[in-house]
Amino acid sequence: MPWNDGGTGGDGQGPHGPWSRGPSGGGAPDLEELLRRGQERLRQILVPGIKFTRTHAIAIAFIAVVCWLLSGVYFVASHEQGFVMRFGKVVAHSSQGINYRLPWPIETDKVQEVMGGNQLNIGTQAGSADTSDATQQRIDFPAESLMLTGDGNIVDVNFTVMWSVKDASAYLFNVDGTDKTIKAVAESAMREVIGQSAVDAINPNREAIERRVRAMIQKTLDDYGAGIAITSVQLGPAAAPEQVGKADRDVQAAQTAQTEKRGEAETYANRVIPEARGDAARQVQEAEAYRQQAIAEASGEARQFLSVYEQYKKAPDVTRRRMYLDTVSKVLAPMNKVILDDPSGHGALPSLPLPDLQKNRPENVTVTPPAQGSSPGPRR
Repeated sequence: MPWNDGGTGGDGQGPHGPWSRGPSGGGAPDLEELLRRGQERLRQILVPGIKFTRTHAIAIAFIAVVCWLLSGVYFVASHEQGFVMRFGKVVAHSSQGINYRLPWPIETDKVQEVMGGNQLNIGTQAGSADTSDATQQRIDFPAESLMLTGDGNIVDVNFTVMWSVKDASAYLFNVDGTDKTIKAVAESAMREVIGQSAVDAINPNREAIERRVRAMIQKTLDDYGAGIAITSVQLGPAAAPEQVGKADRDVQAAQTAQTEKRGEAETYANRVIPEARGDAARQVQEAEAYRQQAIAEASGEARQFLSVYEQYKKAPDVTRRRMYLDTVSKVLAPMNKVILDDPSGHGALPSLPLPDLQKNRPENVTVTPPAQGSSPGPRR
């Protein structure tokens, strides 16, 4: 039937429109009834057997609020610095001892240790603590430790950076990832210093390199406003990597052999050069003496020739005869000669090879001179 129909409903009490129904016709649920049912279910879940009332709910809420308020209590030790941040912004600096801030999420606190020292290893890290050998507890990172020197060699350099916090506010809020930043800056500084040094000068100048690297790291971190103080840099022994160890040993052996050969050559030069200089000086002196002798002999012969020439002009025949006899005397003087004299005046007898005959004569044969009036014999 229409809602505005004037008929009566089944109960005979009036129209049956939606606004004409009473409370028994399915109206809105009672709010108090819903609260009561929720409390009953909570009581059955939390405390079975105990009736959960509104007082219990208020007490639980009060305890929760008290715990939330007490969560703002925090403690700052003597070697620490604390800061209070409200919605991420620093609003207060905490003093030492017990402090209070508004609970999270309104305010939060950060506490940083500032007096303790920190250590950062670059090139090697601590390994498993299960091994008993300390040398096996280190893990090498070649990507960090391998560096190029100024003379084009590759070295394996491990070093340690000791640092502390000097400004907690800058350390906490100016740089994100402080450990990574320190590691990157330290590795960059060490590579720059090693790149300006020769491979043989790294180990002898270790302290100077440590001072340079520490100053460079500190300057860079101060430019970043990191609030960090670099206390020391400890450089480990620089050595060639295993991949080039054999080649490095060959180079060292070649350098040693080169040094030995150079020493031998210098020793030989020190011995031979003075001898050569002495021989040269002796030959120069001999040549000078020969020159003086040749000049003197030539001068004497020239004077002699002029003297003979003067005599020749005065008596040509006598001088010519004399020159002939002198020449023959010089020519025949070194020769073996036999001269036979003929007392009868008939001239010289034919020459016999008496020296050859005397060599072949027996030793027991004796030659006696001829008697007076006999045939002439040979004379020596």
